[in-house]
Amino acid sequence: MEVNQLKNGLYQSVTHGQLEINEVIDNIRLFLENEPEAAYSLVIGTDSHEKPGKINGTKTISLVTAILVHRKGFGGKYFWKRTTAFNIHNLREKIYAETMSSLNFASGFVPLLKKKLNGNVPSYNLEIHIDVGEHGDTRDMIKEVVGMVTGNGFVAKTKPDAYGASYVADKHT
Repeated sequence: MEVNQLKNGLYQSVTHGQLEINEVIDNIRLFLENEPEAAYSLVIGTDSHEKPGKINGTKTISLVTAILVHRKGFGGKYFWKRTTAFNIHNLREKIYAETMSSLNFASGFVPLLKKKLNGNVPSYNLEIHIDVGEHGDTRDMIKEVVGMVTGNGFVAKTKPDAYGASYVADKHT
């Protein structure tokens, strides 16, 4: 996802309402600066659900990408954005679309956040959460999508540790 795509549309927050990407980054920066000695995780995860009906005979899915900042032991904040994908015909394509949505978001978002932080705040662990697990129909895809994430330089987490995708993003699909 290019930086311009990050800037298109509004992000949602239970606490802050609708925000533009620069406001999301400012909120995360302020949260990190509030307790600079704390341990933090930054999590990006995407989930999707098929939309009812079809547009021009094409199946559509609603993708929700969530960005979470977690102060370990002390809660956190999260933001999300909904997009639509077309021509998703099976579970494999759906999981790929979710994983690519998270990777594209991270590729554009992380440089913007690092620029805003300018090295003055605590470090954080960055994780991409993928909605696949050892139990269920997605178990055969774990190596593929984890490889996609790690091949792009990110840490991948799968179920049951993928709460960013399987719980937070899922809550808003």
